[in-house]
Amino acid sequence: MADYQTFDLGNLALQGGATLRGAWLAYRTYGRLNAAGDNAIVFPTFFGGQHYQNEAIIGAGRALDPERWFIIVPNMLGNGLSSSPSNTAMPYGRARFPAVSLYDNVAAQRRLCDALGVAKIALVVGWSMGAQQAYQWGALYPEMVERIAPICGSARTSRHNFVFLEGVKAALTADDAWAGGWYEKPPYKGLRAMGRVYAGWAVSQAFYREEVYLDLGYSSLEDYLVAFWEGRRLGADANDLLAMIDTWQRADISANPVYNGDFAAALNAITARAMVMPGRTDLYFPPEDNAAEVAQMSNAELRPIESIWGHLAGGPGFNPPDAAFVDAALRELLAWGGD
Repeated sequence: MADYQTFDLGNLALQGGATLRGAWLAYRTYGRLNAAGDNAIVFPTFFGGQHYQNEAIIGAGRALDPERWFIIVPNMLGNGLSSSPSNTAMPYGRARFPAVSLYDNVAAQRRLCDALGVAKIALVVGWSMGAQQAYQWGALYPEMVERIAPICGSARTSRHNFVFLEGVKAALTADDAWAGGWYEKPPYKGLRAMGRVYAGWAVSQAFYREEVYLDLGYSSLEDYLVAFWEGRRLGADANDLLAMIDTWQRADISANPVYNGDFAAALNAITARAMVMPGRTDLYFPPEDNAAEVAQMSNAELRPIESIWGHLAGGPGFNPPDAAFVDAALRELLAWGGD
């Protein structure tokens, strides 16, 4: 039995011009919405992640405590549970799945929140692509969102980040089994290659220099690369991964009819109290990019995670000391305003 619900989006007109007929969002909630409808926290999923992976930082006694908060975890379009290449009927299934933007995702999530009776959102928090969605929420719906906490993510994908993702795509699609996206069997060589490319970017040079992977129980560097990084991708659908990469590469909170590409205006429009948490050693969402964004936001603080875990410093369930840092920061942010 599925541990999530689905919200019918109907015929979803996307920014790119296509219409996904019979589209849906998969989501899970934790806790209860109060009578005022103002104790909601939205916690979007990250690249390749699904709702259950966000549960690592949800729980009693934590900042994201379901006893106090109504936590909504919407699965990103393309992640295999919400409408995705792997579960969409032809003609838009598999390799023909259309482009989906940050705006498409967040506008759909807003519809879900309205249907659930949410009047105010106390916090939008997310890691990686979830952080990009948090920024988008703040820019699109400033009247509804009281706080945002983007963790290891940016409001716009940088050129360097874009190039990193070009390497990821190239590794995956170089497999002959890829067959232009019309594969009959998973392109395992490509998925393994993608995992190896990711391994060089997701954690820092110091992480490898200090051989942290041995402390995690891996017997060697090769064991870490195979068991963790290759293994992390082998269960995913290749078209789903590519759909999410496309969303990531084009991520820009101003690329919508509200801001018409004016990135500064989109950042200036975020009135929510913001705590932006980059990983100090993140190689593709570096703190410098976030510092430039925070400088254009009226109520934001930069709070770097001082860790050698690179991008994974902010990820749910990876490194307990980093998770404790994030939990403390979220607790502080949620206390702001006397709530």
